[in-house]
Amino acid sequence: MRGWIIYNAFLGTKFTQQAQQLIAAAEKLGVTLEPKASTEVLYLASSEGFQLLSGEALPDFVLFWDKDIRLAQALEGMGVRLFNTSRAIELCDDKSLTHFALQKAGIPMPDTIFVPKTYEGIGYGNAAFLENAAAALSFPIVVKEWFGSFGQQVYLANNLEELYEIVARTAPKPLLLQKMVKSSVGRDVRLNVVGGQVVVSMYRTAKSGDFRSNITNGGSAVTYTPTREETKLAEECCRILGLDFGGVDILFGERGPVVCEVNSNAHMKNIRDVTGIDVAEYIAAHIVREIYGERGCVIR
Repeated sequence: MRGWIIYNAFLGTKFTQQAQQLIAAAEKLGVTLEPKASTEVLYLASSEGFQLLSGEALPDFVLFWDKDIRLAQALEGMGVRLFNTSRAIELCDDKSLTHFALQKAGIPMPDTIFVPKTYEGIGYGNAAFLENAAAALSFPIVVKEWFGSFGQQVYLANNLEELYEIVARTAPKPLLLQKMVKSSVGRDVRLNVVGGQVVVSMYRTAKSGDFRSNITNGGSAVTYTPTREETKLAEECCRILGLDFGGVDILFGERGPVVCEVNSNAHMKNIRDVTGIDVAEYIAAHIVREIYGERGCVIR
């Protein structure tokens, strides 16, 4: 059984280390997982379809550890099975698509307003619409770019002046505004789901003075046993989005759990360091079962 793991060529060691973690997990199951930087998988799109410029034989499957949707779609166009699929990655990478997909299914999420589209070099000449948004959501308001990771494209506006400044500074990037879940400020739960089941979770708390609980931003974490409701919610999100595996971030709402975000390529090192559980092993076993239907690939 031969597969590729494709990672972004430009994002540094944090992503190559994730690839090595997955390669090691696959090797334990007798699966060869060859690392491929995205620059090594150039393809030609012609009227006859897609083909790799390298001319090499396609693998049995691809573990797609990147967010290059077009590359993912091209590989699928060549008949390769991807984990996750291009559509699932696209739905998670774009927070607006995530919100619409989950909202349609009745998943609880923070109240959200989408900032009107603008263009490069134009910006927002008249941003008075933000007053209406602020009246509907009330401060503080969480501002998110549609595309971003590790909480680095997430901002907090405590008043109208700050909201204007954030929107002006980030234009023309697409933004959404969310009502702050005050009962969960600086804390959340990350649940990792593989093959439709939660396999591990952790409780994260922000560093002092930060409303974001991401470990990359200085937060800390401990092992966490999710409630039945949290577990069901995380698994349902991954089913709706078509994920083979993913990380679901859940907030502590006043009336129950609230979904914050869903990650198609949730990083695994931190949760392994916190819990001792290697999500990569579950992912490798899931792929083997999906490709060959092997019942013996169960992580104990």
